[in-house]
Amino acid sequence: MAGRDMHGSLLHRFANPGRFLRLSRWLLPLLSVGAVVFLAIGLAWALFVAPADWQQGDAVRIMYLHVPMAILASSGYAALAVCGVLSLVWKHPLADLAAVEIGPIGAVVTALCLITGSLWGKPMWGTWWVWDARLTSVLVLFFLYLGHIALIQAFDDPQRGYRAASVLALAGVIDLPIIKFSVSWWNTLHQPDSITLTHAPSMALSMLLPLALCMTGFTLGFAALVVGRVTASVLETRAQHMMTRTQRRESGA
Repeated sequence: MAGRDMHGSLLHRFANPGRFLRLSRWLLPLLSVGAVVFLAIGLAWALFVAPADWQQGDAVRIMYLHVPMAILASSGYAALAVCGVLSLVWKHPLADLAAVEIGPIGAVVTALCLITGSLWGKPMWGTWWVWDARLTSVLVLFFLYLGHIALIQAFDDPQRGYRAASVLALAGVIDLPIIKFSVSWWNTLHQPDSITLTHAPSMALSMLLPLALCMTGFTLGFAALVVGRVTASVLETRAQHMMTRTQRRESGA
């Protein structure tokens, strides 16, 4: 019990809105500049320097957008689940605000993953869409994001919306391992992962390096968007509280 109380107090300490705003003052510019630098180098390398694939030709360049979007789609939903735990268990003051802002960004990223996957699939498979296990599970992820956004807005009491969305985020986590291992569990058209933790990359270094730069840039950009949106949400909440207090004083006078 003492350990849980200690962790809870530590989480609340770092969830203090004032501390978060002070942190975001230097973190947001750092993330934004980092995203621009890495993406500028990575995309230029990917589009103009990296070689075309011997089999896929220049169509392989879609990979430099599709792969980061695919990874960020799952990572963003995992972040929603973490926010759900922090909200339900520790009543983390910023967890609900973060979840509200992660949801739309994650939905857009997942939509981009599906769109770029279709653009890549057309020349490779001869069709825009198949009910492949990987594609279908990512489509389910997209609907989970939409459901999370809708639940937050579905209740007059914001706290009820936050709780319902947190439960959905935790329940939907089951889709993440399905996305990850679908190409191993089922016979699918989708190619196996080129980068894994247990094997050396099956991709040439001339393609792997620009992909790593793009992945880093998009990740920093995702983080910058979340931090910026949460910062704006905290400032908006503070402004609303100040307006409410002012109105109460005026009505009392």
